[in-house]
Amino acid sequence: MSGHSKWAGIKHKKAKVDAQRGRLFTRLIREVTVAARIGGGDPTGNPRLRDAIDKAKAGNMPQDNIARAIKKGTGELEGVTYEDCVYEGYGPGGVAVMVEAVTDNRNRTTAEVRKIFSRLGGNLGEAGCVGWMFDKKGLIQVTAKGVDEEQLLAVALEAGAEDVRSEEQTFEVVIAPKDFGSVKTALEQAAFPIEHAEITMVPQSTIRVEGKTAEQVLRLVDGLEEHDDVQQVYANFDIPEQIMAALSA
Repeated sequence: MSGHSKWAGIKHKKAKVDAQRGRLFTRLIREVTVAARIGGGDPTGNPRLRDAIDKAKAGNMPQDNIARAIKKGTGELEGVTYEDCVYEGYGPGGVAVMVEAVTDNRNRTTAEVRKIFSRLGGNLGEAGCVGWMFDKKGLIQVTAKGVDEEQLLAVALEAGAEDVRSEEQTFEVVIAPKDFGSVKTALEQAAFPIEHAEITMVPQSTIRVEGKTAEQVLRLVDGLEEHDDVQQVYANFDIPEQIMAALSA
């Protein structure tokens, strides 16, 4: 499993304080707006927008806010013009890191992301330096306790999943982005306990890190995620789940 997916899943379980929820809403609104601008305002024909709306609803964002963000993206309402940008680099221990951001000032965001990499033991690289190591996939984590693996496998594959993997305390369902919505719906209808679901970048291989290096890697990921313009951070670290949980406590 992608190290970042484990990390995201652990943090997803934590209660968010008001300040964190405010940052979350800002990111979700930007993602909905950009998705609507690029692929149109109809989520049935725009997988990125559909995923953004699902995340916004999961974050308890009011429906009116989502609707306004879509209208800003399609030009029905005036708003700030945002653009996507991707940053690639390396963290402690040679871990590959990809950062997706949405910004209204690329030069400012680039300078600030570079500073975060440098301050927290990483290096911002050139475009393409680590992107080839990742594949875009849908990932759904299902709680393993009480779940029949064969039944999960049957339902997931029938709905279009590519694979089901057994992890420490969860099953991970791997899906092509275009099939993410149908597989998620099938698992929900079958009452499987979904812990976390997202379209993400999955590393082709991982780097095992422990001890101080693991702490440094997670500090870099956290530092990048705290930046207001950053939407997602992906990395190919492999840290035991119990160690990540302890470090996040």
